[in-house]
Amino acid sequence: MNAGLAAVRAGMEAATPVPGDVVVLINGADLTPEPIRWLWPGWLALGKLHMLAGATGQGKTTIAMKMAATVTVGGHWADGSRCEPGNVLIWSGEDDPADTLLPRLLAAGADRTRCYFVSGVRVEGEVQSFDPARHMAALEEQARAVGGVKLLIVDPVVSAVRGDSHKNTEVRRALQPVVDLASRIDAAAVGISHFSKAGAGADPASRVVGSIAFAAVARVVLVAAKVKTENGEDRGVLARGKSNIGPDEGGFEYSIEQVEPSPGIVASRIAWGQSVAGTARQLLAEPDEHRSKATAKGKAESFLRERLTAPTPVNALMREAGEAGHAWHTVRRAADSLGVVPRKGGLKEGWYWQLPEDAQKPPKVPTRNDGHLRQKLGTFGESGDAAGCSPAVDAVPNGACSEEVL
Repeated sequence: MNAGLAAVRAGMEAATPVPGDVVVLINGADLTPEPIRWLWPGWLALGKLHMLAGATGQGKTTIAMKMAATVTVGGHWADGSRCEPGNVLIWSGEDDPADTLLPRLLAAGADRTRCYFVSGVRVEGEVQSFDPARHMAALEEQARAVGGVKLLIVDPVVSAVRGDSHKNTEVRRALQPVVDLASRIDAAAVGISHFSKAGAGADPASRVVGSIAFAAVARVVLVAAKVKTENGEDRGVLARGKSNIGPDEGGFEYSIEQVEPSPGIVASRIAWGQSVAGTARQLLAEPDEHRSKATAKGKAESFLRERLTAPTPVNALMREAGEAGHAWHTVRRAADSLGVVPRKGGLKEGWYWQLPEDAQKPPKVPTRNDGHLRQKLGTFGESGDAAGCSPAVDAVPNGACSEEVL
């Protein structure tokens, strides 16, 4: 038998369903639309997985304890909405329940009788360390025995992954038991994660450490960070970095306070501030970052005003902009702000830019058959822009736009 054919046949046999396996299909007519049920409207959904991410030292665990405390007493969330009271399950592989987590819960006003810490697993009479990657089924059994669990906290969530936390498939497979547990006990699950060091200034949700699957599997990604105000003071911001089930913008300021919930016990707690509008990327940006972008664009505008005293070849402009230290994407934004007009110089020439107040016609290209060229230029329209080209693109002789040059 041909080796290639044998390989194909072997693959087909391997893909043949095992006798008795039946794919279950559900017809849309048999389903009833259901609304998302919220523990914290727009922020924490019952039966769903959430991520709470941020750099080290931003107060992620303290925020999670504030959330837990709010649930245990049926308190008010940062937006003033009331929470339905319930029990909370907390597993932490980083902080001790007795000297860190419980003091923070008490500092936040929690009802300690509603707080349950996962301390281990009893196997054949011997207590072993709890492994989120192996013991979710056992945790579900205990959660059902407790009853009324509304919030599950896993810190850090990467502990639920036994394999490579940077591999998409392995992360998705490992997180599924957490997702299933949240769904079956009807609780909001919050996994705490760190930000990767790389990607500063990028979309915050994409900075969750490890595989992008951590952010992809979660229905809501919350990000926490301290940023500098215009006065140089630190401002904590909790924002929605992503939401597949609700609003994905807006946030709340917060500060971290040190209090003494009981004699000799000092712990940190979250104090919510005012609500803030904007995307997570905007809210977590430093003022200097906004200022530097505005300054760069302003300098690029000045460069264009000085240089575009007459129609100027874009290729030459690109070269001079680079020599002057201007990024081309910044020059393009500056050109859009100034309303720079693009004009085609000829069939074999590139594009020219000029300021809107300049009324010059497109530069004439030296040729013996000027009339012929003018006739050809008619296909580009009066301004040589019929192909929809903007200051940010060049044109090729057939009238199509090309971005390769710019």
